[in-house]
Amino acid sequence: MSYRERITLEPDKRSGQPCIPGLRITVYDILGYLAAGMTEAEILEDFPDLEAADILAALAFAADFDRRLLIVPNL
Repeated sequence: MSYRERITLEPDKRSGQPCIPGLRITVYDILGYLAAGMTEAEILEDFPDLEAADILAALAFAADFDRRLLIVPNL
């Protein structure tokens, strides 16, 4: 699965932050919950419209973003 199927960037939603389509939950929200120690099960319980694949997509998005940062040459 590609995260591109589960993450959208729309300028008029959540200030253009990467979001789960149809929900107002951003990738950063999900990453923040995980960083705070919430488990996948706890996140899914708190947000019943969210799916496990959405959480994996948020992690994949973050990993891809990090990889792109490593590719940018020093200026």
